[in-house]
Order: sequence, then C-alpha cells, then structure tokens
Amino acid sequence: MGSDARDEDGRSDTLMIAHYDQTTNDVKLISIMRDTYVDIPGHGMNKINSAFAFGGPELVRKTIKQNFDIDVNYYALVDFKGFPKIIDLLAPDGIEVDIPYEMSYGIGMTLNPGKQTLHGNELLGYVRFRHDRLSDFGRVERQQEVLTKVKEQIGVSSLMNLPKILGVADSYFDTNVDNKTILTIGKGIVNGKSSMDTLRIPIANSYDDKRTNVGDVLDINLDKNKQALEEFLSSKDSEK
Repeated sequence: MGSDARDEDGRSDTLMIAHYDQTTNDVKLISIMRDTYVDIPGHGMNKINSAFAFGGPELVRKTIKQNFDIDVNYYALVDFKGFPKIIDLLAPDGIEVDIPYEMSYGIGMTLNPGKQTLHGNELLGYVRFRHDRLSDFGRVERQQEVLTKVKEQIGVSSLMNLPKILGVADSYFDTNVDNKTILTIGKGIVNGKSSMDTLRIPIANSYDDKRTNVGDVLDINLDKNKQALEEFLSSKDSEK
C-alpha cells in the first residue's frame, strides 16, 4: 500500500499484491485500481482505497479476501517520501524509461518526452503522474514498469546493500514482514533466475465507469476479475 501525504482522507494511493514463489523465485505483481468499487466489510460499497482510511491494513486485507477470495499474509505500507531513497539504493544507475509526452501537472517537476534515465525523485514523479487521457490506468502501468525494471537491476550489490536499504526503509515503511523473511526473499531473487509477471485489476472489458454517492468508480464484473486473478496466480507463465 502506498500512502499519499496529500490525501487528507488517509486513503491508500496505490494498492498492489505481490506473490513470491519460494521454489522458482518468481514474482507476480497485481495492481488494484484505487477506484475499484467493492464491498468493504462493515462499510458497504465504496472505492477500495477507502478501506485503508476506514480500518488500516487489516481492513484492506479483509476487503481483498471478501471480494477476491485472496488471503494476503503480509502488508507493507510505503510512505512515498521514502520511495526515491530506496529506489536509488536498489538501482543506483537509474531506470531508463521512454516518456511519451511532457509530464508536469501535479508532480512538482517537468519530465520531457523521450528516452531518459531517471533517478529517485524523477521516478516518483513519473509513477505518480495521472493527468492525461489514461488517468490512473497510465499511472498503474508506469508503476508496474518501474518495479519490473528495478527487479531486473537487483544483483549481488543490492543484496550486500540490503541491511542499509532496510535501515533507510525503516523510516518510511510500516510492515509485518520480519527482516529475516525479507533477506531470504532478497537472496532468492538475486541467486535465482526469476521473472516478474504483472496483472491489473480490473482487467480489460470487465468494468463500467459509474457515478455513485462516493464519486466516479470502476464498477467491475467481480466474477471475471476473480477468475483472472485465480488463473494468474496459478499459472507458471502468466501474461500481462
């Protein structure tokens, strides 16, 4: 879960589910759009990003379980202020991206079109920009792109820096994952030839834009999306 300090309601700005396979060391990453319209236990139908404001990580976990039948074992709440610092430790040479058009509104900087290598704060602006025709869909796509590229750069040097990374992260992360587990996963990713597959919820052609008493939402076909999640998590060679 990514927290947005600018969101006075305390809603989660980003929601992802990560699955790590200890046998293959493969990683699967699911992004749930923040305007996805779901049943939040005890609060009725609302945007899924409101679950965090109503009841923190535990209510987010219950909401995911009730709507998508996925048991999430662990959580990590990320303060976006720490994102640039951690990214720079994991990918000190930066991340190359191809910016399709000028990005400036709402991110406190201007990113010009073209292929560029971005570092911490610039990458934060890149993954948070959503004031274009793709809106939050484009933002989710960029978040998955950056995390995939960061994983590709993780190597032995990153593993050696892991204690330092955990020290920096401690100020910006709230998690119930212990350091021993994090180190084990880190070693598995570095030492194994792992892949990262991604999925977005809602999937294409499975939702309608709808105006409700809580604002504009993505009214999803729950059965289609639950099936897509089940297939994605059970398959070995998932497609994006």
